[in-house]
Amino acid sequence: MKRILITGEHGWIASSLCDALNRTPERYAAETVSLRNGLPETLDWKGFDAVVHTAAIVHQKETRETEALYMRVNRDLTEALAKAAKRGGVKQFVFFSTMSVYGMETGTITKDTIPKPVTQYGRSKFEAERRIAALSDETFLVSILRPPMVFGPGAKGNPERLRRLAKRLPFCPDFENRRSMVSIDTLCDTVRRLIDTPRAGVFFPQEPEPIATRTLIARAMEEQGRTPKRSGLFNPAIRALRACTHVGRKAFGDLVYEDLRELPLPNKEEEPQ
Repeated sequence: MKRILITGEHGWIASSLCDALNRTPERYAAETVSLRNGLPETLDWKGFDAVVHTAAIVHQKETRETEALYMRVNRDLTEALAKAAKRGGVKQFVFFSTMSVYGMETGTITKDTIPKPVTQYGRSKFEAERRIAALSDETFLVSILRPPMVFGPGAKGNPERLRRLAKRLPFCPDFENRRSMVSIDTLCDTVRRLIDTPRAGVFFPQEPEPIATRTLIARAMEEQGRTPKRSGLFNPAIRALRACTHVGRKAFGDLVYEDLRELPLPNKEEEPQ
């Protein structure tokens, strides 16, 4: 049996992952810890086989004042946690990074796409990646995940916004777009497989095929007890929003990982473009 420590005690992903692992108690014993007050000085690393770090600052409105907060939590705390875990004898560190390290709202991301984060969130995550990658060795394997949008019951962020949108719409927009996404079940399964067969690298959990935004809106309508009736009436407005606004590109743009499953760890000296 493997013991797993998951950061982000109050987070949706951390809670979902902990529940998923603990469904097979003969194989895993998972528990969560909060880092809201920083790294607990009394944390006992003895007996833990892996740390899964999901805790982060995200979905905060970015201002000049928030940059220090993003760096302190997403970069510096991540590095401190990884160093403490390594000193404590933990053998694997799984870090939840983000698709945002690429800085793209639309387009195709391949193995040759160079990270160019444009947000404080994306920059803080990519800098954390480089710092913890430098700690990886034969005794301490660093596994970095760059998931796209995560969906599933209880999802926060963009899926939650789509659920609110679905409540206001009289019908489901019949608009075709392609976005790489990952369900919470697929994401948990990816982490489980990494724990079973630890290895260092950058990994890209996602569904087998890109998903259209209209599919998530239709699912939200069904959860609300409504029958999703499709219509293309809003398509001209959606095209205009997609062409002219960040919100439109985020909601209805095309953004996919293409033939991308695993990459080597980033180089510490590699600066974002």
